[in-house]
Amino acid sequence: MDKKSRTIIQSVAALIQNANFKGFFTGRIYTGKIKSVCVPGLNCYSCPAAIGACPVGSLQNALSSYKFKIPYYITGLILFFGVLMGRLICGFLCPFGFLQDLLNKIPFPVKIKKFKADRYLRMLKYLVLIVLVIILPICVKLTPFFCKYLCPSGTLAGILLAFSDTGLFRAFGSLFAWKACILGIIISASVIIARPFCKYLCPLGAIYAPLNKVSLFRLECDRSKCISCGKCAEACDMGVDPSEDPNSPECIRCLDCTRVCPVKAIKIKNGLLGNADNKKDIPSV
Repeated sequence: MDKKSRTIIQSVAALIQNANFKGFFTGRIYTGKIKSVCVPGLNCYSCPAAIGACPVGSLQNALSSYKFKIPYYITGLILFFGVLMGRLICGFLCPFGFLQDLLNKIPFPVKIKKFKADRYLRMLKYLVLIVLVIILPICVKLTPFFCKYLCPSGTLAGILLAFSDTGLFRAFGSLFAWKACILGIIISASVIIARPFCKYLCPLGAIYAPLNKVSLFRLECDRSKCISCGKCAEACDMGVDPSEDPNSPECIRCLDCTRVCPVKAIKIKNGLLGNADNKKDIPSV
C-alpha cells in the first residue's frame, strides 16, 4: 500500500470518529447513544466532534468508580480490537497517531530515528498503562489519572472546545497549563521524531503491542526470498527490522516495509486483507 492510500484511510477514519461537526460551533460535546461505544484508537470523549468514547478513558472511569466492578465490556472490546488487528489500529485508525504522522511530514533540518535512550523510553508506555490507567484509578476514586494529568488528546480536545465556548479559557488553571506543556512537547517532538507519543507514552499502544504476535492481521518475511538488503528496516519509522521480527510489538502496520521490499519478501500473512502472496504485487509509490 502506498503512503497516499494510507493517508486517505487515516483521514476517513479520523473523520468518522469525529463526525459531530456542529460541536465546533455549539461548544457542546455529543452525548447520543453511540457515545457509549468505544472507538479503537485514542480519541478524547470531550472532543466537540467525537461521536464515540475513548477506550482508555472508559477503562479508567470504570476502574475509578465508587463501586468497583471489573469492566468486562470495555476490556473485552479493547482485546477484541487488539486480537483482530493488533497495532494496525495505531497505523491506520488512531486520530492522534494520524496527527503525529502529519506533523512528522513538516520539513525540518534534523529527523531522528534512533538514539541511545530510545530502547528504554519505549518501556514507559507500559508503566503509564499499569500505574496511571490501572493502579491509581483503582486506589483513588473518581480520578482518571491518565486523562487528567497526561493525555495530549484530551488537552487538544479541551482547546478545541474552548474555541467554541470562550468562557472555558478563563477556567483553565495550572493543571491545564501543565497538560498544555506536555502537548506542546509532543507536538514539537513529532516534527523531529516519528510518533513519539505512540513509541513512549501511549497506554493503548501498550495494550495492543503484545497482541501483534497473535492478531489475525499479521506480517511475515519469506526468508527464502529475503536478500538482507536492509531497506525495510531503513523505511520503518518505528525502528523495527521487519526481516527479523515482522510482528514486533513496536510495529504499527504502516506497511511501508511491504512497499519498499525489492523482492516482496515481506507480506501480509492471513488476516483482514487476505494473503498478499498472490499474483498481484503490493503497489509501490
